[in-house]
Amino acid sequence: MTVQDAKVTQGRQIARIAEARPDEAAYLQVRLDGTEEAVTYRWLDDRSSRLAGALAERGVGQGDRVGLGLRNSPQFAISALATWKLGAVPVPVRWDVPDWELERLREVIDCRVYLGQDDLEWIEATAARDVPELPDVVAPHLQGICSSGSTGTPKIILSSAPGYFDPVYSTPMAEAWMPVARPQTVLVLAPMYHVNAFVTLQNLLAGDRLVVMEKFDARLALELIERHRVTTFTATPTMLQRMADAPGADDRDLSSLAFFQQGAAPMPPSLVHRWAKLIGPERIVMAYGMTEAIGITALRGDEWMEHEGSVGRGMRGTEVKILDQDGRELPAGEIGEIFLRSPSYGGSTYLGQAPQLPETPDGFRGVGDMGYVDADGYLYLVDRRVDMIITGGANVFPAEVESALIDHPKIADIVVIGLRDPEWGRRVHAVIEPADPAAPPTFDEVRAYAKSRLAAYKVPKTIELVDAIPRSAATKVNRGRLVETRGG
Repeated sequence: MTVQDAKVTQGRQIARIAEARPDEAAYLQVRLDGTEEAVTYRWLDDRSSRLAGALAERGVGQGDRVGLGLRNSPQFAISALATWKLGAVPVPVRWDVPDWELERLREVIDCRVYLGQDDLEWIEATAARDVPELPDVVAPHLQGICSSGSTGTPKIILSSAPGYFDPVYSTPMAEAWMPVARPQTVLVLAPMYHVNAFVTLQNLLAGDRLVVMEKFDARLALELIERHRVTTFTATPTMLQRMADAPGADDRDLSSLAFFQQGAAPMPPSLVHRWAKLIGPERIVMAYGMTEAIGITALRGDEWMEHEGSVGRGMRGTEVKILDQDGRELPAGEIGEIFLRSPSYGGSTYLGQAPQLPETPDGFRGVGDMGYVDADGYLYLVDRRVDMIITGGANVFPAEVESALIDHPKIADIVVIGLRDPEWGRRVHAVIEPADPAAPPTFDEVRAYAKSRLAAYKVPKTIELVDAIPRSAATKVNRGRLVETRGG
Protein backbone atom coordinates (compact mmCIF):
# COMPACT_ATOMS: atom_id res chain seq x y z
CA MET A 1 0.00 0.00 0.00
CA THR A 2 1.32 3.44 -0.90
CA VAL A 3 0.13 6.51 0.94
CA GLN A 4 -0.33 9.28 -1.62
CA ASP A 5 -2.19 12.52 -1.78
CA ALA A 6 -1.75 15.85 -3.52
CA LYS A 7 -0.66 18.86 -1.48
CA VAL A 8 0.37 16.90 1.60
CA THR A 9 3.45 18.31 3.28
CA GLN A 10 6.52 16.14 3.75
CA GLY A 11 6.01 16.29 7.51
CA ARG A 12 2.39 15.23 7.30
CA GLN A 13 3.23 12.41 4.86
CA ILE A 14 5.51 10.60 7.30
CA ALA A 15 2.77 10.87 9.93
CA ARG A 16 0.19 9.43 7.52
CA ILE A 17 2.30 6.46 6.54
CA ALA A 18 3.20 5.84 10.19
CA GLU A 19 -0.53 5.68 10.96
CA ALA A 20 -1.12 3.21 8.14
CA ARG A 21 1.95 0.96 8.69
CA PRO A 22 3.27 1.76 12.18
CA ASP A 23 5.32 -1.35 12.95
CA GLU A 24 6.66 -2.08 9.49
CA ALA A 25 10.44 -1.78 9.06
CA ALA A 26 10.98 1.28 6.89
CA TYR A 27 14.69 1.93 7.15
CA LEU A 28 17.47 -0.62 7.66
CA GLN A 29 20.88 0.82 8.56
CA VAL A 30 23.93 -1.26 7.62
CA ARG A 31 26.96 -0.19 9.66
CA LEU A 32 30.59 -0.31 8.60
CA ASP A 33 31.09 -3.63 10.40
CA GLY A 34 28.10 -5.17 8.60
CA THR A 35 25.74 -5.12 11.60
CA GLU A 36 22.22 -3.84 11.00
CA GLU A 37 19.61 -1.72 12.75
CA ALA A 38 16.00 -1.57 11.58
CA VAL A 39 13.60 1.24 12.48
CA THR A 40 9.87 1.49 11.80
CA TYR A 41 7.71 4.20 10.28
CA ARG A 42 6.32 4.91 13.75
CA TRP A 43 9.87 5.34 15.12
CA LEU A 44 10.78 7.74 12.31
CA ASP A 45 7.63 9.82 12.85
CA ASP A 46 7.94 9.90 16.64
CA ARG A 47 11.66 10.64 16.79
CA SER A 48 11.52 13.29 14.06
CA SER A 49 8.71 15.10 15.91
CA ARG A 50 10.70 15.15 19.16
CA LEU A 51 13.76 16.40 17.29
CA ALA A 52 11.65 19.04 15.52
CA GLY A 53 10.60 20.40 18.90
CA ALA A 54 14.23 20.67 19.97
CA LEU A 55 15.22 22.38 16.71
CA ALA A 56 12.35 24.86 17.13
CA GLU A 57 13.77 25.79 20.53
CA ARG A 58 17.06 26.54 18.76
CA GLY A 59 15.26 29.01 16.52
CA VAL A 60 14.49 26.91 13.44
CA GLY A 61 11.29 28.00 11.74
CA GLN A 62 9.58 28.02 8.37
CA GLY A 63 11.98 28.83 5.53
CA ASP A 64 15.16 28.45 7.61
CA ARG A 65 17.93 26.21 6.32
CA VAL A 66 19.26 23.31 8.38
CA GLY A 67 22.66 21.89 7.40
CA LEU A 68 22.92 18.12 7.70
CA GLY A 69 26.58 17.12 7.94
CA LEU A 70 25.76 13.61 9.16
CA ARG A 71 26.81 10.30 7.72
CA ASN A 72 24.17 7.85 6.51
CA SER A 73 22.19 6.87 9.59
CA PRO A 74 18.70 6.87 11.10
CA GLN A 75 19.76 10.15 12.75
CA PHE A 76 20.27 11.68 9.30
CA ALA A 77 16.79 10.52 8.26
CA ILE A 78 15.00 11.92 11.31
CA SER A 79 16.95 15.19 11.00
CA ALA A 80 15.68 15.69 7.46
CA LEU A 81 12.13 14.76 8.47
CA ALA A 82 12.26 17.06 11.51
CA THR A 83 13.40 19.91 9.30
CA TRP A 84 10.47 19.38 6.93
CA LYS A 85 8.05 19.21 9.88
CA LEU A 86 9.09 22.77 10.79
CA GLY A 87 8.65 24.01 7.22
CA ALA A 88 12.42 24.46 7.05
CA VAL A 89 14.79 23.43 4.25
CA PRO A 90 17.16 20.49 4.73
CA VAL A 91 20.57 20.94 3.10
CA PRO A 92 22.71 17.79 3.26
CA VAL A 93 26.37 18.81 3.42
CA ARG A 94 29.45 16.94 2.26
CA TRP A 95 31.36 15.78 5.32
CA ASP A 96 34.27 14.19 3.41
CA VAL A 97 36.02 17.48 2.64
CA PRO A 98 38.80 19.36 4.46
CA ASP A 99 37.73 21.57 7.38
CA TRP A 100 38.39 24.77 5.43
CA GLU A 101 36.11 23.62 2.61
CA LEU A 102 33.38 22.54 5.00
CA GLU A 103 33.51 25.94 6.67
CA ARG A 104 33.21 27.63 3.27
CA LEU A 105 30.14 25.53 2.47
CA ARG A 106 28.53 26.40 5.79
CA GLU A 107 29.09 30.11 5.18
CA VAL A 108 27.35 29.90 1.80
CA ILE A 109 24.44 27.84 3.16
CA ASP A 110 23.96 30.29 6.05
CA CYS A 111 21.99 27.68 7.98
CA ARG A 112 20.06 28.42 11.17
CA VAL A 113 21.38 25.17 12.70
CA TYR A 114 24.12 22.83 11.49
CA LEU A 115 24.04 19.20 12.64
CA GLY A 116 27.33 17.35 12.36
CA GLN A 117 28.77 14.15 13.78
CA ASP A 118 29.48 15.96 17.07
CA ASP A 119 25.71 16.51 17.46
CA LEU A 120 24.74 12.82 17.46
CA GLU A 121 24.62 12.69 21.24
CA TRP A 122 22.33 15.74 21.32
CA ILE A 123 20.08 14.22 18.66
CA GLU A 124 19.82 11.00 20.67
CA ALA A 125 19.00 12.96 23.84
CA THR A 126 15.93 14.48 22.16
CA ALA A 127 14.31 11.02 22.36
CA ALA A 128 13.51 11.81 26.01
CA ARG A 129 11.52 14.93 25.13
CA ASP A 130 7.74 15.09 24.94
CA VAL A 131 6.18 14.90 21.48
CA PRO A 132 5.24 18.50 20.64
CA GLU A 133 2.19 19.81 18.82
CA LEU A 134 3.58 20.89 15.47
CA PRO A 135 1.74 23.09 12.96
CA ASP A 136 1.45 21.62 9.46
CA VAL A 137 3.63 24.03 7.49
CA VAL A 138 5.32 23.72 4.13
CA ALA A 139 8.96 24.47 3.36
CA PRO A 140 9.42 27.07 0.59
CA HIS A 141 12.10 24.84 -0.94
CA LEU A 142 11.96 21.06 -0.90
CA GLN A 143 15.70 20.79 -0.36
CA GLY A 144 19.09 22.30 -0.99
CA ILE A 145 21.87 20.23 -2.54
CA CYS A 146 25.54 21.21 -2.32
CA SER A 147 27.56 21.06 -5.52
CA SER A 148 31.01 22.37 -6.31
CA GLY A 149 30.14 22.13 -9.98
CA SER A 150 33.12 22.10 -12.31
CA THR A 151 34.87 25.21 -11.08
CA GLY A 152 35.18 24.36 -7.39
CA THR A 153 33.03 27.36 -6.46
CA PRO A 154 30.54 26.34 -3.74
CA LYS A 155 27.04 26.17 -5.12
CA ILE A 156 23.93 25.26 -3.18
CA ILE A 157 21.03 24.40 -5.46
CA LEU A 158 17.68 25.22 -3.86
CA SER A 159 14.76 23.51 -5.50
CA SER A 160 11.99 25.96 -6.31
CA ALA A 161 9.45 23.23 -5.58
CA PRO A 162 7.92 23.66 -2.11
CA GLY A 163 8.09 20.90 0.50
CA TYR A 164 5.02 18.96 -0.53
CA PHE A 165 5.08 15.21 -0.96
CA ASP A 166 4.87 14.35 -4.66
CA PRO A 167 4.79 10.70 -5.79
CA VAL A 168 6.60 11.64 -9.00
CA TYR A 169 9.84 11.99 -7.01
CA SER A 170 9.74 8.27 -6.24
CA THR A 171 8.35 6.98 -9.54
CA PRO A 172 10.76 4.33 -10.87
CA MET A 173 12.49 5.37 -14.09
CA ALA A 174 12.12 1.78 -15.30
CA GLU A 175 8.35 2.22 -15.53
CA ALA A 176 8.97 3.81 -18.92
CA TRP A 177 9.70 0.29 -20.20
CA MET A 178 7.98 -2.16 -17.85
CA PRO A 179 5.76 -2.46 -14.77
CA VAL A 180 7.61 -2.14 -11.46
CA ALA A 181 6.11 -3.78 -8.37
CA ARG A 182 5.67 -1.55 -5.31
CA PRO A 183 6.68 -1.19 -2.59
CA GLN A 184 10.31 -1.45 -3.62
CA THR A 185 13.32 -2.42 -1.49
CA VAL A 186 15.85 0.28 -2.31
CA LEU A 187 19.55 -0.18 -1.57
CA VAL A 188 21.28 3.14 -0.85
CA LEU A 189 24.97 2.95 -1.75
CA ALA A 190 26.02 6.61 -1.78
CA PRO A 191 26.28 9.16 1.04
CA MET A 192 23.00 11.00 1.49
CA TYR A 193 24.58 14.36 0.74
CA HIS A 194 24.42 13.23 -2.88
CA VAL A 195 21.14 13.98 -4.62
CA ASN A 196 20.62 10.40 -5.87
CA ALA A 197 20.84 9.12 -2.29
CA PHE A 198 18.96 11.98 -0.64
CA VAL A 199 16.02 11.49 -2.99
CA THR A 200 15.53 7.98 -1.59
CA LEU A 201 13.85 9.65 1.40
CA GLN A 202 11.06 10.34 -1.08
CA ASN A 203 10.91 6.60 -1.71
CA LEU A 204 10.56 6.09 2.03
CA LEU A 205 7.70 8.61 2.17
CA ALA A 206 6.03 6.76 -0.70
CA GLY A 207 6.15 3.49 1.22
CA ASP A 208 9.31 1.90 -0.17
CA ARG A 209 11.78 0.26 2.21
CA LEU A 210 15.36 1.56 2.40
CA VAL A 211 18.47 -0.53 3.03
CA VAL A 212 21.13 2.11 3.71
CA MET A 213 24.87 1.51 3.77
CA GLU A 214 26.86 3.71 6.12
CA LYS A 215 29.68 3.53 3.58
CA PHE A 216 29.87 1.85 0.19
CA ASP A 217 31.56 -1.53 0.10
CA ALA A 218 31.27 -3.55 -3.10
CA ARG A 219 31.33 -7.02 -1.57
CA LEU A 220 28.84 -6.06 1.14
CA ALA A 221 26.54 -4.40 -1.40
CA LEU A 222 26.24 -7.68 -3.33
CA GLU A 223 25.61 -9.54 -0.08
CA LEU A 224 22.83 -7.11 0.89
CA ILE A 225 21.08 -7.51 -2.47
CA GLU A 226 21.00 -11.25 -1.90
CA ARG A 227 20.12 -11.16 1.82
CA HIS A 228 17.37 -8.52 1.71
CA ARG A 229 16.03 -9.24 -1.79
CA VAL A 230 16.80 -5.72 -2.93
CA THR A 231 14.75 -4.71 -5.97
CA THR A 232 16.61 -1.57 -7.08
CA PHE A 233 19.54 0.75 -6.46
CA THR A 234 21.29 3.70 -8.09
CA ALA A 235 25.05 3.61 -8.65
CA THR A 236 27.96 5.34 -10.32
CA PRO A 237 30.10 3.48 -12.88
CA THR A 238 32.89 3.23 -10.30
CA MET A 239 30.56 1.50 -7.83
CA LEU A 240 29.34 -0.88 -10.52
CA GLN A 241 32.90 -1.66 -11.60
CA ARG A 242 33.91 -2.51 -8.03
CA MET A 243 30.82 -4.66 -7.52
CA ALA A 244 31.41 -6.55 -10.77
CA ASP A 245 35.06 -7.10 -9.82
CA ALA A 246 34.27 -8.28 -6.27
CA PRO A 247 35.23 -11.90 -5.59
CA GLY A 248 32.30 -14.23 -6.13
CA ALA A 249 30.15 -11.68 -8.00
CA ASP A 250 29.12 -14.31 -10.56
CA ASP A 251 27.87 -16.62 -7.83
CA ARG A 252 25.60 -14.07 -6.12
CA ASP A 253 21.83 -14.41 -6.39
CA LEU A 254 20.81 -11.07 -7.92
CA SER A 255 17.45 -12.32 -9.17
CA SER A 256 15.50 -9.96 -6.88
CA LEU A 257 16.69 -6.92 -8.84
CA ALA A 258 13.89 -5.52 -11.00
CA PHE A 259 16.37 -2.94 -12.31
CA PHE A 260 19.20 -0.70 -11.26
CA GLN A 261 19.78 2.86 -12.38
CA GLN A 262 23.18 4.21 -13.32
CA GLY A 263 24.15 7.86 -13.52
CA ALA A 264 26.94 10.41 -12.91
CA ALA A 265 28.97 9.42 -16.01
CA PRO A 266 28.63 7.17 -19.06
CA MET A 267 29.37 3.50 -18.43
CA PRO A 268 32.37 1.97 -20.23
CA PRO A 269 31.02 -0.52 -22.80
CA SER A 270 32.81 -3.43 -21.16
CA LEU A 271 31.04 -2.65 -17.88
CA VAL A 272 27.60 -2.58 -19.51
CA HIS A 273 28.26 -5.99 -21.06
CA ARG A 274 29.54 -7.31 -17.72
CA TRP A 275 26.33 -6.32 -15.90
CA ALA A 276 24.21 -7.52 -18.80
CA LYS A 277 25.80 -10.92 -18.20
CA LEU A 278 25.12 -10.69 -14.44
CA ILE A 279 21.43 -9.66 -14.52
CA GLY A 280 20.34 -9.16 -18.15
CA PRO A 281 20.42 -5.93 -20.18
CA GLU A 282 16.69 -5.28 -19.75
CA ARG A 283 17.27 -4.66 -16.03
CA ILE A 284 19.86 -1.92 -16.58
CA VAL A 285 18.65 1.70 -16.84
CA MET A 286 21.18 4.41 -17.71
CA ALA A 287 20.13 8.01 -17.05
CA TYR A 288 21.66 11.43 -17.56
CA GLY A 289 20.63 14.72 -15.98
CA MET A 290 21.63 17.44 -13.54
CA THR A 291 20.96 18.19 -9.88
CA GLU A 292 18.93 21.20 -11.07
CA ALA A 293 16.51 18.72 -12.73
CA ILE A 294 16.25 20.71 -15.95
CA GLY A 295 15.62 17.52 -17.89
CA ILE A 296 16.63 13.89 -18.17
CA THR A 297 17.59 11.36 -20.82
CA ALA A 298 17.62 7.60 -20.33
CA LEU A 299 17.68 4.25 -22.06
CA ARG A 300 17.54 0.60 -21.08
CA GLY A 301 20.46 -1.79 -21.44
CA ASP A 302 19.00 -3.72 -24.37
CA GLU A 303 18.35 -0.39 -26.12
CA TRP A 304 21.95 0.65 -25.39
CA MET A 305 23.21 -2.45 -27.19
CA GLU A 306 21.85 -0.92 -30.42
CA HIS A 307 23.19 2.58 -29.56
CA GLU A 308 26.43 1.74 -27.77
CA GLY A 309 27.78 4.62 -25.70
CA SER A 310 24.53 6.59 -25.64
CA VAL A 311 22.93 8.08 -22.51
CA GLY A 312 19.51 7.83 -24.10
CA ARG A 313 16.74 10.02 -25.46
CA GLY A 314 14.69 12.64 -23.68
CA MET A 315 12.37 11.24 -21.00
CA ARG A 316 9.24 12.75 -19.45
CA GLY A 317 9.00 15.42 -22.14
CA THR A 318 12.69 16.41 -22.13
CA GLU A 319 13.99 17.93 -25.37
CA VAL A 320 17.68 17.95 -26.34
CA LYS A 321 19.61 20.44 -28.47
CA ILE A 322 23.31 20.56 -29.36
CA LEU A 323 24.55 24.13 -29.87
CA ASP A 324 27.85 25.57 -31.05
CA GLN A 325 29.67 28.45 -29.35
CA ASP A 326 27.51 30.96 -31.22
CA GLY A 327 24.25 29.34 -30.14
CA ARG A 328 23.51 27.70 -33.48
CA GLU A 329 21.95 24.24 -33.41
CA LEU A 330 24.24 21.55 -34.77
CA PRO A 331 23.15 18.63 -36.94
CA ALA A 332 23.30 14.98 -35.88
CA GLY A 333 26.80 13.70 -35.30
CA GLU A 334 28.47 17.05 -34.56
CA ILE A 335 29.86 17.73 -31.07
CA GLY A 336 28.69 20.82 -29.23
CA GLU A 337 27.29 21.89 -25.87
CA ILE A 338 24.25 20.03 -24.57
CA PHE A 339 21.09 22.04 -23.82
CA LEU A 340 17.94 20.56 -22.26
CA ARG A 341 14.34 21.72 -21.86
CA SER A 342 11.62 19.96 -19.87
CA PRO A 343 7.98 20.81 -19.09
CA SER A 344 8.44 19.37 -15.58
CA TYR A 345 11.31 21.71 -14.67
CA GLY A 346 10.10 23.72 -11.71
CA GLY A 347 13.08 26.01 -11.43
CA SER A 348 15.88 26.35 -8.91
CA THR A 349 17.92 29.08 -7.31
CA TYR A 350 21.53 29.19 -6.22
CA LEU A 351 23.25 30.23 -3.06
CA GLY A 352 26.84 31.33 -3.51
CA GLN A 353 28.68 32.97 -6.38
CA ALA A 354 28.35 30.18 -8.94
CA PRO A 355 27.24 31.45 -12.36
CA GLN A 356 23.73 30.68 -13.54
CA LEU A 357 23.18 28.11 -16.26
CA PRO A 358 23.15 29.62 -19.75
CA GLU A 359 19.67 29.81 -21.24
CA THR A 360 18.39 30.23 -24.79
CA PRO A 361 15.45 32.55 -25.60
CA ASP A 362 13.19 29.51 -26.05
CA GLY A 363 13.96 28.08 -22.61
CA PHE A 364 16.70 25.51 -23.20
CA ARG A 365 19.39 25.46 -20.50
CA GLY A 366 23.02 24.51 -20.95
CA VAL A 367 24.37 21.71 -18.76
CA GLY A 368 28.09 22.40 -19.26
CA ASP A 369 28.70 19.08 -21.01
CA MET A 370 29.79 18.37 -24.56
CA GLY A 371 28.03 15.77 -26.67
CA TYR A 372 26.13 14.96 -29.85
CA VAL A 373 22.94 13.26 -30.96
CA ASP A 374 22.63 10.59 -33.60
CA ALA A 375 20.06 10.41 -36.39
CA ASP A 376 17.61 8.64 -34.07
CA GLY A 377 17.82 11.36 -31.40
CA TYR A 378 20.02 9.42 -28.96
CA LEU A 379 22.38 11.59 -26.95
CA TYR A 380 26.07 10.76 -26.57
CA LEU A 381 27.98 12.45 -23.77
CA VAL A 382 31.58 13.29 -24.64
CA ASP A 383 32.81 15.07 -21.49
CA ARG A 384 32.56 18.15 -19.31
CA ARG A 385 33.45 21.21 -21.38
CA VAL A 386 35.74 22.49 -18.63
CA ASP A 387 37.56 19.14 -18.42
CA MET A 388 38.52 19.15 -22.10
CA ILE A 389 42.29 19.06 -22.67
CA ILE A 390 43.67 21.15 -25.52
CA THR A 391 46.99 19.54 -26.40
CA GLY A 392 48.98 20.71 -29.40
CA GLY A 393 45.84 22.46 -30.66
CA ALA A 394 43.72 19.27 -30.58
CA ASN A 395 40.82 18.57 -28.24
CA VAL A 396 41.01 15.53 -25.97
CA PHE A 397 38.13 14.49 -23.71
CA PRO A 398 39.38 12.71 -20.56
CA ALA A 399 36.35 10.43 -20.34
CA GLU A 400 37.19 8.90 -23.73
CA VAL A 401 40.76 8.12 -22.66
CA GLU A 402 39.60 6.70 -19.33
CA SER A 403 37.03 4.48 -21.04
CA ALA A 404 39.72 3.17 -23.39
CA LEU A 405 42.18 2.34 -20.61
CA ILE A 406 39.96 1.03 -17.81
CA ASP A 407 39.84 -2.41 -19.46
CA HIS A 408 43.62 -2.85 -19.19
CA PRO A 409 44.07 -5.89 -16.92
CA LYS A 410 46.67 -4.10 -14.79
CA ILE A 411 44.50 -1.00 -14.18
CA ALA A 412 41.95 -0.93 -11.33
CA ASP A 413 41.00 2.75 -11.59
CA ILE A 414 42.09 5.72 -13.67
CA VAL A 415 41.61 9.47 -13.97
CA VAL A 416 42.92 11.49 -16.90
CA ILE A 417 43.81 15.18 -16.56
CA GLY A 418 45.63 17.84 -18.55
CA LEU A 419 48.84 19.28 -17.10
CA ARG A 420 50.85 22.30 -18.22
CA ASP A 421 53.49 21.44 -20.79
CA PRO A 422 55.97 23.75 -22.54
CA GLU A 423 55.70 21.86 -25.83
CA TRP A 424 52.03 20.84 -25.99
CA GLY A 425 50.37 23.54 -23.91
CA ARG A 426 48.66 20.74 -21.98
CA ARG A 427 49.74 17.13 -21.97
CA VAL A 428 47.46 14.16 -21.42
CA HIS A 429 48.37 12.69 -18.02
CA ALA A 430 46.93 9.45 -16.59
CA VAL A 431 46.70 8.92 -12.84
CA ILE A 432 46.50 5.14 -12.38
CA GLU A 433 45.59 2.87 -9.49
CA PRO A 434 47.15 -0.53 -10.29
CA ALA A 435 45.08 -3.70 -9.98
CA ASP A 436 48.12 -5.29 -8.29
CA PRO A 437 50.47 -2.82 -6.57
CA ALA A 438 53.25 -5.40 -6.79
CA ALA A 439 52.95 -5.57 -10.59
CA PRO A 440 51.82 -2.15 -11.86
CA PRO A 441 51.54 -1.35 -15.56
CA THR A 442 54.60 0.22 -17.14
CA PHE A 443 54.48 3.44 -19.13
CA ASP A 444 55.19 1.49 -22.33
CA GLU A 445 52.37 -0.96 -21.60
CA VAL A 446 49.89 1.86 -21.05
CA ARG A 447 51.02 3.67 -24.20
CA ALA A 448 50.80 0.55 -26.33
CA TYR A 449 47.34 -0.32 -25.04
CA ALA A 450 46.12 3.25 -25.56
CA LYS A 451 47.53 3.38 -29.11
CA SER A 452 45.52 0.27 -30.00
CA ARG A 453 42.30 2.06 -29.03
CA LEU A 454 42.84 5.80 -29.49
CA ALA A 455 44.14 8.33 -31.98
CA ALA A 456 47.82 9.08 -31.33
CA TYR A 457 47.22 12.60 -29.96
CA LYS A 458 44.87 11.22 -27.28
CA VAL A 459 47.42 8.76 -25.88
CA PRO A 460 48.79 9.77 -22.43
CA LYS A 461 52.22 11.36 -22.62
CA THR A 462 52.85 10.73 -18.93
CA ILE A 463 51.46 8.40 -16.30
CA GLU A 464 51.49 8.40 -12.51
CA LEU A 465 50.93 5.43 -10.21
CA VAL A 466 49.03 5.99 -6.94
CA ASP A 467 47.89 3.69 -4.15
CA ALA A 468 44.27 4.78 -4.66
CA ILE A 469 42.43 7.34 -6.78
CA PRO A 470 41.23 10.08 -4.36
CA ARG A 471 37.49 9.67 -4.78
CA SER A 472 34.79 11.06 -2.50
CA ALA A 473 32.45 8.82 -0.54
CA ALA A 474 30.12 9.12 -3.55
CA THR A 475 33.01 7.77 -5.71
CA LYS A 476 33.37 11.07 -7.56
CA VAL A 477 36.74 12.64 -8.32
CA ASN A 478 37.75 16.32 -8.30
CA ARG A 479 39.81 16.77 -11.47
CA GLY A 480 40.48 20.40 -10.70
CA ARG A 481 42.10 19.52 -7.40
CA LEU A 482 44.21 16.81 -9.05
CA VAL A 483 45.45 19.36 -11.59
CA GLU A 484 46.10 21.99 -8.93
CA THR A 485 48.15 19.67 -6.70
CA ARG A 486 50.31 18.77 -9.72
CA GLY A 487 51.23 22.32 -10.60
CA GLY A 488 48.20 23.35 -12.67
